[in-house]
Amino acid sequence: MDSNNQYSRKKFLRTLGVGSVSAFLGSSVLLTGCSSEEGDSSQMGGETMGAQADPLHTASVQLYTFRNELNEDIPGTLQRIADLGYKFVETYDFSEEMSYEEVGQMLRDAGLSVSSMHSEIPLGETGERALRRAEAFDNDKVIWHGWPEDERYQTEDGIKELAEIYNEASDFLQSNGLQFGLHNHWWEMRVDENGSYPFETLVNYISDDIFFEIDTYWVKTAGQDPAEIIRKYGDRVEFLHIKDGDAEWSEDLGEGPHDPMVPVGQGSQDFEAIVDACGDSHTWFVVELDESAMDIFQAAGESIDYLIENNMAKADRTTA
Repeated sequence: MDSNNQYSRKKFLRTLGVGSVSAFLGSSVLLTGCSSEEGDSSQMGGETMGAQADPLHTASVQLYTFRNELNEDIPGTLQRIADLGYKFVETYDFSEEMSYEEVGQMLRDAGLSVSSMHSEIPLGETGERALRRAEAFDNDKVIWHGWPEDERYQTEDGIKELAEIYNEASDFLQSNGLQFGLHNHWWEMRVDENGSYPFETLVNYISDDIFFEIDTYWVKTAGQDPAEIIRKYGDRVEFLHIKDGDAEWSEDLGEGPHDPMVPVGQGSQDFEAIVDACGDSHTWFVVELDESAMDIFQAAGESIDYLIENNMAKADRTTA
């Protein structure tokens, strides 16, 4: 890439924001004091020890959850999201009438930071927009949202073609100090009669620098175990979409609105297994409800409450 065409982000590169790989993980592990011979001592240095460790993972929420509300009132909706206890959001391009700088200021005014940014494939003009968005939002994680289904996932040659596109997008972003990730739906995870699935094939052809945002709901809908998928792809899984509901397979998925989802912890997902599968790597737990039969703010609020109350994720990335 011609260096004269690279945009200037000197300040951004000095402070890469919350999405940087080198960001402080924020876990706080407390040691348990040794017992005395009588077995009744649980103190060290005069302070009681053995408190539960601060959760390693951090909660965020995908703004698509609130798309209808954002269409009516952007600053008011962002403030209501913050009032639920969220400190991070995952963005999508919800307003064509406002600049990224204006949206970024609204996020800051509400006390919200950006964990990650959903995007079209960042090449050409879309790539240039991704750079402007990254600087305005002070974030370096660009995720291809993956919608709608691409028929090239149906053949290995098609998957190779997609891999070339993803690798080019990753190279472009990396040359500008950013990182590229992929978000799945059900079609990439559906196992065929040979026991393989498109995402598994794709991983053979994409750059190791590309990270993953595993949508746990669509993995389950595709008939696979989200925890097993997380373990399989290990440290490349930097983000999870945390959704709950029936997650039942049907042949007409994608032809209309999805079945309503429910607050995290109130559906069919095994979130204890999902947390365990993440191991000791910090993972972003991004709550999302594509559809909801209940008030969306109530559903999103109950979701973050569940994650925090069950010590699965925290609201920020600071130590306790």
